[in-house]
Amino acid sequence: MNSEFTIAVHILVYLSYLPDHMASSKTIARNVSTNAARIRKIMSILRHNGYIKTKEGIGGGYILNCDPDEVTLAEIYLSVSIGTLKPNWCSGDPEQTCPLSSNIQHVMDGIFNETETYLCRYLEKITVSSVLKRLFS
Repeated sequence: MNSEFTIAVHILVYLSYLPDHMASSKTIARNVSTNAARIRKIMSILRHNGYIKTKEGIGGGYILNCDPDEVTLAEIYLSVSIGTLKPNWCSGDPEQTCPLSSNIQHVMDGIFNETETYLCRYLEKITVSSVLKRLFS
């Protein structure tokens, strides 16, 4: 899993904590403890998927455009991190005659796909607002 998922959740929880308030990428970056360019990259994905709106210019920034009671972490994961559980490097070589080396990548791909399915099922039970509530309980 990549850090974009955690950052995206943090951003949406932060904006749901400040309903009806604009927040700049600099302000959000300070809260998330990362740089504003990285925030803008993730915000682009969140805006594309309708979770936030933007306003340019003086007094502009980002504002929540979704119901935090309805948006699940699974939706966010699917928006920013789908497929990231699988490592970029896989062992084995499909061209080998060894049954282990020629099949391990295929088997591990299946395991990672199943794992991602289970993860999404779990994340479907958690909403942005429930994460916010956990912070204050």
